[in-house]
Amino acid sequence: MVRLLLAEDDRDISEPLARALRHEGYEVTEAADGATALRTTIDSPPDILLLDVGLPLMDGFEVCRAVRELHPRLPILMLTAKDGELDTVAGLDAGANDYVTKPFRLAELLARLRALLRNADPAVVVTGRLKIDAAARRAFIDDSEIGLTPKEFDLLAFFARQPGKAVRREQIMDEVWDSNWFGSTKTLDVHVAALRRKLGEAASIEAVRGIGYRLETGN
Repeated sequence: MVRLLLAEDDRDISEPLARALRHEGYEVTEAADGATALRTTIDSPPDILLLDVGLPLMDGFEVCRAVRELHPRLPILMLTAKDGELDTVAGLDAGANDYVTKPFRLAELLARLRALLRNADPAVVVTGRLKIDAAARRAFIDDSEIGLTPKEFDLLAFFARQPGKAVRREQIMDEVWDSNWFGSTKTLDVHVAALRRKLGEAASIEAVRGIGYRLETGN
């Protein structure tokens, strides 16, 4: 599960946003001021930081600069004021990877988070007997390469980043196919069936009733 730190002092924003993020499968920790956000990042670094500019005690720019010194590769998405061009420039200069301007659409925010996490993924993912080399777009069981189509590779790489986690069908379609997909998810079932055959006993892609699928890789 992706650990996300939400640093936002406006409860009218943070409370519904935290609920929505948890519904999407994120493990959310909240901080209502900059000092708490920085301390939390030091004590328990998240996988991604969602950081408001206008925080009390320490503003978002100060937090961003301090975090960037400690964790150069930590993805940081800043929330800036409406039409806050100067905020945007200052945030990127402080080390933020990207920004979203308030008021924002949840779908846009989620897409930005997914993009940052994809870019932050390690080049090689190893889980159980599987090894996924994202740069070379090659997958292996032990030392034997698996022959995969491009979409099968994308699907397996997506599952391998979060083994053991039940993932909703809609999220899989958004991530692996296209955020603008519509209609039936039958193509997902076809690709899962093909992957199951190729993975054999090395790993299993299990259906989770009413949700989607989960990759189990064992030890």
